[in-house]
Amino acid sequence: MSRRHEKESGPDNVRIHVRVKPRSSREAIEGWEDGVLVVRLTSPPVEGAANTALVKLVSKTLKIARSRIRIVSGEKSRNKVLDVSGLAMDDIAERLH
Repeated sequence: MSRRHEKESGPDNVRIHVRVKPRSSREAIEGWEDGVLVVRLTSPPVEGAANTALVKLVSKTLKIARSRIRIVSGEKSRNKVLDVSGLAMDDIAERLH
C-alpha cells in the first residue's frame, strides 16, 4: 500500500496527507486509504476544534509531543497535510498500525 508523503529538509520531517471525518461517534485512526491517512474525530469542524483534536490524537498515537505536529495545509478542509518532525516515515507507519 502506498503512502503519500513528502520529505522536507531532513530525514526526520515527514508530511502526511490526512482525510478527517468530523462528528464521528468515536475518535480513531482508521488507517491508510489510497495513500491518505483516514482519521475519525468526534469534534465538529468549527473554531479549530477538529484541528486540535486531530493533532492531539495523532501525537498520542505516535507517542510524540503535540508541538512536533503541525497542519501545513487544509486547516478549513477535511483534507489536510500534517508535518511531523522527529520521526521517519517507517517509524510513523509502524506506530499507526
